[in-house]
Amino acid sequence: MKIKILQILLTCAILPIFGQYKFLDIPKLDNNDLKAASYAKNPSEAAEILYKSYHYYITDGQLNLDVVSRVKIYKKDQAEKFLNQEIYTYDGKNNKSEKVTSLKVVTYNLVNDKVETTTVEKNSKYKSKDSKNYTVTKFAFENVKDGSVLEYKYSVLSPFVWSVDRITVEDNVPTRRFDYVLDFPKYLGFNIDYKGSLTPKNRDVADKNIYGGEYYTYRFGYENIPPYRDEKYVHNLDNYRTSIRAELNSTNITRTPGAYDYADLGGFKSYAVSWTDIRKQLYESEYFGDQLKKKSLVKELLPADIKNITSAEEKAAAILKFVQKNYTWNNYYTVGAEEGKGIRNLLETKVGSSGEINILLIMLMRSAGLDAQPVVLSTIGRGHLMDYSPSLNQLNYVLALLDIGGKAVIYDATSKMTLPNLIRPAALNYSGYLMTEKEAKKVNIFCPGKSTTYLTVDARLNPDGTMEGSFSDKDTMLYAMMNNEKYDEDKAAYQKEYYKDRYTFPFTNIKTELLDNNDFQTSFEFDSDSFVDGIGGKLVFNPLLFLYNKSHQFDQSDERRSPIELYTGYDKIKKVTVTLPDGYTFENIPKSKKFRTEDNAIQYIYKVTQEGNKLTLETTTTVEDPVYPKDYYPAFKQIFDNITKMEGQVVTAVKK
Repeated sequence: MKIKILQILLTCAILPIFGQYKFLDIPKLDNNDLKAASYAKNPSEAAEILYKSYHYYITDGQLNLDVVSRVKIYKKDQAEKFLNQEIYTYDGKNNKSEKVTSLKVVTYNLVNDKVETTTVEKNSKYKSKDSKNYTVTKFAFENVKDGSVLEYKYSVLSPFVWSVDRITVEDNVPTRRFDYVLDFPKYLGFNIDYKGSLTPKNRDVADKNIYGGEYYTYRFGYENIPPYRDEKYVHNLDNYRTSIRAELNSTNITRTPGAYDYADLGGFKSYAVSWTDIRKQLYESEYFGDQLKKKSLVKELLPADIKNITSAEEKAAAILKFVQKNYTWNNYYTVGAEEGKGIRNLLETKVGSSGEINILLIMLMRSAGLDAQPVVLSTIGRGHLMDYSPSLNQLNYVLALLDIGGKAVIYDATSKMTLPNLIRPAALNYSGYLMTEKEAKKVNIFCPGKSTTYLTVDARLNPDGTMEGSFSDKDTMLYAMMNNEKYDEDKAAYQKEYYKDRYTFPFTNIKTELLDNNDFQTSFEFDSDSFVDGIGGKLVFNPLLFLYNKSHQFDQSDERRSPIELYTGYDKIKKVTVTLPDGYTFENIPKSKKFRTEDNAIQYIYKVTQEGNKLTLETTTTVEDPVYPKDYYPAFKQIFDNITKMEGQVVTAVKK
């Protein structure tokens, strides 16, 4: 009896030790994970993240990052994002750059109950398309099958201890375990910017004696994280997923810093900044403020006929066109000039970054007597501006702003199609900061007004049930810009999309063009036997023909977690006219109808008119605003369910 009691006491004493959560403790590869054919809780899952960790630690004046990822692949053809990986590292000046070390990439498969490993030896490196200051290390897993486990490990060594990336915790597949650890010496101070709804199940924030010194550590551990699915009509899902970012706010070094080039020679220094401080840093920068001061470079650049325009609105529009005509964006996003370049280089080469082109736009407006001011922001791909955590690192775009008659008008010359208040879609990221020489002021950045899409069909029904006619698809405003740039990027692929994805019936004479008024249009002619059904000597068809869609995009069954982001409010107008052959008449013509939400945010009109042997159906779908809260999703779903039902009605043509 005494022995049994002693065993129970020992068990109780040991359990808390062995049950304690161990951060960065990589689980052993389990054969059961290799054998698993599907995710137990949801067999439809394509993959499961078995373990992932990010470990940041600062030693010897260097920022170290160790990353580990292990993913179970259930359905290879639906798990493409896990098969190819990219690592971004920053290339600084004076030989100070981030470096990838210790990269190991392995595929595990279970073959005859034995673990087979495939190691990837090759990777490629290239400059990022978004910024020449970043190098991308790319690798792809080999010998991947349904059932494989993919694992990679790598380290990054960085001289930039103040630059810790934002890490996203949730993914679009379930995650079994996720660790985030930041260890830094106590003479440094970091703010932890925690965003999102997910709470770590394990948390350790404490002083520790590690790496041979006194450190402070933040450790967050998560288990059994449900997926945060991709959602339609979301610009950047990482804005809403749970994430962690550490930012240096102070140093307190009491010795000569040596490698610590971010601190003065000892003592306490605060790096906490406001947007007013960011404004000061920008104007003191050689890549921003110094460029704006180079007035002599642009003094004689504008032609006299533009300078002599008396209307501020017309003059600003003319200067915008001048820059668009003479200078071309090189596809790099910058808030100022690129390193080693500037306005002088732009004037010589006629090609520059977004920052260089729009700083030139501001300079030219000022040289013409207009009080243009810069607005700085983060593009959609970089994420929302964090107002509560000001940082130059967030910024990668600049616009010009003018006050015309008491109304703020923004300008963007990076695209040949932008207009006053109509800017590049990537910059439509909710807000930016107006940076004058005296103040920093937050401003909203949305697309004003609405874009319109006109889908127009003129068709003739033949007695044999075939249809022939013409079709045009015309976009205005922002939609015109977006489609035109997509077309310019790859003309053949754009037109092929019509054949492959949109319309599968035969058509000819496809033509795509930018119209004189900057509207963008694609048109073609068609002759098809797939639109009409012959039933008992009658011809039955949907009067919208190929413009009828059996489904719509607001079809999410899970609870909506993100806002509805549309770039712009819009009107979508479908107009189809069908002419019957001689001797035929219409039966069962649908009735006109309209419906809307209580606040008129979404409206729909279904209008039918008949003139002799011609039937015209015109539908108008109106969505007033570019952004709606997630609570609006049920209203969208209900309206578009009704639209789909309404547009599914058919008409009948019969002989008189």
